[in-house]
Amino acid sequence: MENQTYFYFMLFERLGHMRYASFSLGFVLYCVIIFLNALIILAVCLERTLHQPMYILISCLSINSVYGTAAFFPRVLTDLLSNTNIISFNACLLQTFVIFSYTANEFAILMLMAFDRFVAISKPLEYHNIITLRVLTALIVIHCTFPMFCLSISVLLTSRLKMCDNKLWKVYCHNYEIVKLSCANTLISNIWGILLLIVTCVVPLILILYSYVRILIVCHRSSSQFKSKAYQTCIPHIVILLNFSVAIVSEITLSRFVNLEMPIGLSVLISLEFIVVPPILNPLVYALNFTDIRKKIICLMKASR
Repeated sequence: MENQTYFYFMLFERLGHMRYASFSLGFVLYCVIIFLNALIILAVCLERTLHQPMYILISCLSINSVYGTAAFFPRVLTDLLSNTNIISFNACLLQTFVIFSYTANEFAILMLMAFDRFVAISKPLEYHNIITLRVLTALIVIHCTFPMFCLSISVLLTSRLKMCDNKLWKVYCHNYEIVKLSCANTLISNIWGILLLIVTCVVPLILILYSYVRILIVCHRSSSQFKSKAYQTCIPHIVILLNFSVAIVSEITLSRFVNLEMPIGLSVLISLEFIVVPPILNPLVYALNFTDIRKKIICLMKASR
């Protein structure tokens, strides 16, 4: 089978009349995601007092959420209303790149957030000299472009494989699922995929956990007032981290390492958690826990009326 062909999303054929209910739910979720994250982005951009590293990184999470969901929701909503659920090989590779770069960027931003909080709590007097806007911009660019470069190599390796089947048992394009459809030698692609997983997910997660452990050690030696303020800023980040990490581990386990006999609907929900739940949860957590963001959002809502 030549690579200039189409893939078929097989799971849509089993939805039946549930297509329209799924479309309605997906459309509402996508609108909510765009609305909530747009509020966070506008609040940080328009309020000069929020032009600080922590708030800029929060807005980067929202930008990344809009970026990642743009590759998933419009496509899946179109498929839910279509009788022929096909996607071209090149379009499938593009969707794979965007969705997985969204994942890598999310971990990179969460890692920078942990580093930012570690410096702010452990070295408060030197914080503004260490985390300047110039340094922060450089860190964001480096830590987001490097995973994209690595992912582009993965997509390039996949594009060179000869496909022997075109049935995808997912509702979106997944690089490992595409590789499994190849009848060529996939050893290099599999090795690179594992290395990519380690570099973009495992290493950032280890560094994040290390930062928060160091923060806990500093807080343990500090006053109760200092502890309270540190926990207030760190707990929202930890909630976001735990949610995203669990979602990613579930998706990776389900697709790469385990072949579980479970209902298709449940497996689809688990595999989609990382692309659906964090973009909704992130802005809600930050808007509810950070007073400065919440105040600006309320002002924006009042101004729109």
